[in-house]
Amino acid sequence: MNTTRGSSDLVKSGEAQEIPPLKNYLCLTMFTCFCPAWPINIVALVFSVLARKSYEEQDYDGSKRLGRKALHLGIVSFVIGLMIITAFTIVHFTTHVV
Repeated sequence: MNTTRGSSDLVKSGEAQEIPPLKNYLCLTMFTCFCPAWPINIVALVFSVLARKSYEEQDYDGSKRLGRKALHLGIVSFVIGLMIITAFTIVHFTTHVV
């Protein structure tokens, strides 16, 4: 009888909150560290680690905001890295060595 009373008290008082999943995009930001856009991907990695720290401190809104920043910077870093690799490849194969 006590177990049903305890669970209903939690629901009534509003203390039972659903914990959102952690989205810090750590794998993406670590992958982008291999791209040649180092200043941007290092910042993305820092935001990813800060998102995890905020999540552990139960600041779910801050974690979500920092995770989105890490995602956006990771994508930008990946695109810039691909552009740099493409430019170097084009220059390498189009120059003539005499």
